[in-house]
Amino acid sequence: MVTVEEIEHVSKLMKIDVDDHSEYLEKVQTMISYFDILDSAGVESEEISMPEIPIEQLRNDEYIPFDEKLIEKMNHYKGTYVRAPKM
Repeated sequence: MVTVEEIEHVSKLMKIDVDDHSEYLEKVQTMISYFDILDSAGVESEEISMPEIPIEQLRNDEYIPFDEKLIEKMNHYKGTYVRAPKM
């Protein structure tokens, strides 16, 4: 299963400050156990049917010019960067 060291390693890769890595150990193991349940569902024999659509029925791509500067329409931007909410 997942170890505290692996959670610490992933948090460093994602540049996320986590104070107590062991707090997330049970949560990650629970998520992985859900994936194990999904993997064992045995849906390999199920066939997904999708209607075939000829290429002629798809819409044509069109270029629509946009004369305004999109960055100026943003509410939260600084220079050329858009500020996202803190998580």
